[in-house]
Amino acid sequence: MAGGVSAVGGVTSAHHHGSHRHLLSDKTVALPRDVDAIVVPTARHAAGMRDALALANKLDCTLVALCSKYSSVHELSALREARNAKLIAIDIERLPSGIVPFFRTDGLLTGTRFERWTDTSLKRNLGLLLAKLIGWERIVFLDDDITIPEPLDLCAAAGLTDIFAGVGLNIDGFPDNSVVCHAYRDAGGAQDMFIGGGALAVPVRQATSFFPNIYNEDWFFLLGDDGRLRPTAVTGRAVQKEYDPFAHDNRARLEEFGDSIAEGVFWLLDSGRSIADATTGHWRTFLDNRAAFITEVVDLVWKMDGDAAHRARMLSSVKAARGRCQYIRPELCVEYLDAWRADRLTWRNHLSSVFREQIARKGTKRKDRRSRAAVHDLFRSLGLPESCFRLSLPRERLDEDPADLDPEFPYAVGQ
Repeated sequence: MAGGVSAVGGVTSAHHHGSHRHLLSDKTVALPRDVDAIVVPTARHAAGMRDALALANKLDCTLVALCSKYSSVHELSALREARNAKLIAIDIERLPSGIVPFFRTDGLLTGTRFERWTDTSLKRNLGLLLAKLIGWERIVFLDDDITIPEPLDLCAAAGLTDIFAGVGLNIDGFPDNSVVCHAYRDAGGAQDMFIGGGALAVPVRQATSFFPNIYNEDWFFLLGDDGRLRPTAVTGRAVQKEYDPFAHDNRARLEEFGDSIAEGVFWLLDSGRSIADATTGHWRTFLDNRAAFITEVVDLVWKMDGDAAHRARMLSSVKAARGRCQYIRPELCVEYLDAWRADRLTWRNHLSSVFREQIARKGTKRKDRRSRAAVHDLFRSLGLPESCFRLSLPRERLDEDPADLDPEFPYAVGQ
């Protein structure tokens, strides 16, 4: 194995690009800015949000907790750390239909072995919508298993959003990769990390892009209309808590379609090309490469020393990914990207429509949209039942804004 793109040490593969970091800017000099809100998609018990609450308190910003599964808005709002926090907690499982549109990409995968049953993308898209409606300018997406050792790193990242469409933090602690790439690294492969939605600062003006419901949805959020990566940077440090990526081999199956299509797109970006070059021929070659790469990973794992039980779990997971990869067809990849392009317009139209109905027609000034009463009225107008959300906005900052009234949501062509 030789010839693959990588910026880290280890075994390289001609069938895999181990790093895409060269696509990022490492510009770190910018005027720090306030973070308006930290948006956390969470499915863990409320206690797991203590770090995020403490972080929001230190930055004097709003924490938006988008809750499902084991996460309860009632338990979260009852935490000691939440008493003086600016907190918006929403039970996602009780959202009325239509707040976030149904996408063609969802319909394409519904009922197939590639359908994804997580709600992370839904939560992040909802976070973008709320940011636009409430009048925030800079938000940070943060996973509930990631901590920020230095809170001011988020202010530095927020400052960079004046010139970048997204600013990720360097992930320290446990690596942030797919199951296949975890196995590749653990077996000695040259595997780097890209930035992602687990720690990502975003200017709300870039809400023109959305998070599709596949693995690596954050990579697609960072793409523009021209099929290339929008200006994106990395700064600061975030720490990922440890977990076992090989605990259940179904994780690898569920990731494989998103991992394959994202890696296939970024394979093109690495060489200066774009999604326009993602033809059926490209996917046929790439998917052959992907299958060969996963087979190489299986061989590397077989040769590993150490805990035999751990190696067996790794093999089971990687083989599960290989099995799922064999069902991905070039034509499906082309069709998915066509649907994704259409969905970008669907998302913009939806944002424009909701903003016009909820904000523009009412003539609500931005500085008046951040109070508890205003957010409560917004949620009720959107159809959220009272029992589905909790609000605590005791010290909400009213930023000075030269434009009291937002213009109607722009169609940012090329963004």
